Amino acid sequence: MTQKQHPIGTGFTAASTADEVLKGMDLSGRNVVVTGGHVGLGLETTRALSKAGASVIVGSRDPDRAAPRLAGIERVEVGRLDLLDPASIDAFAARLLDSGRPLHILINNAGIMAGPLVRDARGYESQFATNHLGHFQLTLGLLPALRAAHGARVVNVTSGGHRLSDIRWDDPHFNTGYDPMLAYGQSKTANVLFAVELDRRWAGDGIRGYAAHPGIVVGTNLGSSMPEDQVLALNQAMGLVDASGRPIIDPDRERKTPQQGAGTAVFAATSPLLAGIGGVYLKDNDVSPLGTPEPIDFGVDQHVSSDVVPHAIDPESARRLWELSERLLKA
Repeated sequence: MTQKQHPIGTGFTAASTADEVLKGMDLSGRNVVVTGGHVGLGLETTRALSKAGASVIVGSRDPDRAAPRLAGIERVEVGRLDLLDPASIDAFAARLLDSGRPLHILINNAGIMAGPLVRDARGYESQFATNHLGHFQLTLGLLPALRAAHGARVVNVTSGGHRLSDIRWDDPHFNTGYDPMLAYGQSKTANVLFAVELDRRWAGDGIRGYAAHPGIVVGTNLGSSMPEDQVLALNQAMGLVDASGRPIIDPDRERKTPQQGAGTAVFAATSPLLAGIGGVYLKDNDVSPLGTPEPIDFGVDQHVSSDVVPHAIDPESARRLWELSERLLKA
């Protein structure tokens, strides 16, 4: 696995936008699902893929609220999808399968970050349940449509925050010692491990898996579970916004516009440069180098590395997480 994790020289940079990644591509006839594709990075992802000719189905907890945000974007429809509700996930997948359409691209984009401890109806910690387990269930439910595409890609939007925590195998739901950032880090590690094992299991069916780190984009819906003043204080402490609250854009230091942030997921979903490559973590529109674990300091003057670290791409852990996830869905 570590042999895969090295840049391939794509010619793109940290500043490259989704439109630049897609330049010259014709995605006509391609069907795409983007979870949370009506807000933040998801909205920019939806817009860019539609502009290139794709038909996009957006999964949203509240389709009535999502629809106005998608107004003016061609070939887009919205379906109800609550990643904390197994019945909602099954219903979303069933509607797509009943339509008979193949699914060429699935972008598992929706997510939550930090906030107080919340559990779903099963007692599962909400960040792990939303960011990983809901997407795991959705992806398995959509497998027939992915196979029918005869060449499909699944992209899990992850984060350099995976460096914060490995999977807490003995207590993934934080029955003790809840820490919101460790819970977020665990869920982002799960996104990467899921892509690794998906690619191992499904590459033979023409389905490739990727994990994409978008960089840091201020103004997305990711921190919606945190109080606004807490989000502002954190952004200021990290040097992400200026004194008036305006985003500081510096792609080489992870600080990106939504258009730049969406680039890597779109690259993972569409680029011919990844033909024959799967099960990898990407950043800045290329395959990430393998990094070394180190303490994360979120101070203003610190450059927080987002290179993938070994615990997130370990094949044994990837298999173990897949099996754990299957058990949790059956419980």
